[in-house]
Amino acid sequence: MSKMNITGVKPGSTSLELTAGKVTKTVPITVLSRNLLSYGPAEGNGLTATVNSDGSLHVKGTSTKQWAGLAWKFPCPVQGTVILRSPTPIPGLTGSVKFLDAKGQPLGNQVVSGSNAMAVPAGTVNLRFEILCTEATPTAKDGDLRIQLESGDTGHEWMRPDNTSLRGGGAVN
Repeated sequence: MSKMNITGVKPGSTSLELTAGKVTKTVPITVLSRNLLSYGPAEGNGLTATVNSDGSLHVKGTSTKQWAGLAWKFPCPVQGTVILRSPTPIPGLTGSVKFLDAKGQPLGNQVVSGSNAMAVPAGTVNLRFEILCTEATPTAKDGDLRIQLESGDTGHEWMRPDNTSLRGGGAVN
């Protein structure tokens, strides 16, 4: 069996035209974002997140305490190795992704923005994306966060995630 890989430059819909002899077939193709995160509006623990028109998160407010913030839970879209990058961080906040089993219990370690790539543990069903305050005495935040979880061990240019309408809520670590 032959295999064909198609890489799109931008997410969206397009088509592929295949010709064999005198037969031509047009196949619809959906190009997905390489950013595997899902997020959207959220509020909790003194912080509020809204989604900017470019798909980045605008985070505003003052966390109620260290290691408190916002979280979004969604199905794990990939197995293998993943890397989390934040090319536009907000000082005093950190992004991380936890791997959850079918009962919602954490599996293994979490992948943290700026750390090395990590293998998705066997049995992972859902991911929990968190933005938490790292400051012992939280200070006011008002900034845009571009953060990306992607397959493999090499980070690429930030890309808007496919899902930016997932409701989030408060999280405490």
